[in-house]
Amino acid sequence: MAVKKSQTAFKRAQKHIAHGVNSPVRAFTQTDGKPVFINSGRGSEITSIDGKTYVDFCMSWGALIHGHSDADINNAVKTAVNKGTGFGCPTEAETELAELVKEAFPSIETLRFVSSGTEAVMSAIRLARGFTGRDKIIKFDGCYHGHSDSMLVKAGSGVAGARQASSAGVTGASAEDTISIPFNDIELFKKVLNENRSHVAAVIMEPVPANMGLIIPEESYLRSIRKITESFGVLLIFDEVITGFRLGFGGAQEYFGIRPDITCLGKIIGGGLPAAAFGGRKEIMDILAPEGNVYQAGTLSGNPVVMAAGIAAVKKLKKKDFYAEMELKTERLQAAFGRLKKTKVVSLGSMFTLFFGGFKPGNFSDVMKTDAKKFRKFHSCMLRSGFYLPPSRFETCFISASHTERQIDLFAEKALKILD
Repeated sequence: MAVKKSQTAFKRAQKHIAHGVNSPVRAFTQTDGKPVFINSGRGSEITSIDGKTYVDFCMSWGALIHGHSDADINNAVKTAVNKGTGFGCPTEAETELAELVKEAFPSIETLRFVSSGTEAVMSAIRLARGFTGRDKIIKFDGCYHGHSDSMLVKAGSGVAGARQASSAGVTGASAEDTISIPFNDIELFKKVLNENRSHVAAVIMEPVPANMGLIIPEESYLRSIRKITESFGVLLIFDEVITGFRLGFGGAQEYFGIRPDITCLGKIIGGGLPAAAFGGRKEIMDILAPEGNVYQAGTLSGNPVVMAAGIAAVKKLKKKDFYAEMELKTERLQAAFGRLKKTKVVSLGSMFTLFFGGFKPGNFSDVMKTDAKKFRKFHSCMLRSGFYLPPSRFETCFISASHTERQIDLFAEKALKILD
């Protein structure tokens, strides 16, 4: 595979950008290769600066549910740019997108837009502490909620492949206020919450963890957590930065019938541009500044160009049968891998993960037992064959509306040859 231009570009980047990348997982340290530098994308495909075209199952880490360079989103962006790239003032676009988000997520009575999932989670946690007057947060091992200090404790995503479970620079006090426990163990959850009942402000969770691969919650697990948190007066925060608009128009909370107190959203609501949001019950959101005593601000929050992209992206999700058609593609891929014994394919909505082991993981400890070497080999082989997958075994693959049945079949056909 000719990647000379990408290799040269990476060497140049390493001279000026820390380790050559602006987000660690892009460095391909969990693979046998080096980063592929991308020149363009269209639909379900991306083309590198070396001229190689790949079928993309990363899709900007799930953000591009409609595919690359979607015409409707592009046109909305062009119209907005021609009016101005940003004002630091309110615009009607912010309200329009907020109305669309509220339509999808009834648990969100009011919200705030921010620019990243990390920012949304950081703000939601501060809000929960301010509302309850308590300090501690419960999270789950392997779940990644961005890189704010208190969330880098037993985190997933790129952190899972680091030398340490957390990160240098995180103070002991920050770590002490975060309790991380295994996912899918309701009895342990009850015990830990009971032991810390007067100190816990909130429980934050990916309702379907997607930063240690895709982990499916056991039956009644989420309902039990909702019931227990309510009985203890503890806020429940759903981090739906990934699952939001992926499992359906109303995300995981619609899929499982759970109503959290606060929801964090991202990825899709920017239409491929940097946007995120946090929102929830009005009585909680009302303690934000300027009238409340919990401060949160951002010059680029609600940027008009990003809002325009988000409006176009979310409106397209309301198309009749949009999600049914997406799920058929995932089911097609799942069925193709059905005969494998040493590789488990886990899928839900338009997301899937190949776990290299003879079992279906239920938590982060299980994921760590999967075969890292086999993943590295598989990733390299698929890349050479023209399929771009997330360069980490702790990440989830994504299908977009632009993927074709033929591409799904070719992916499965090639993967099965490698895995046989």
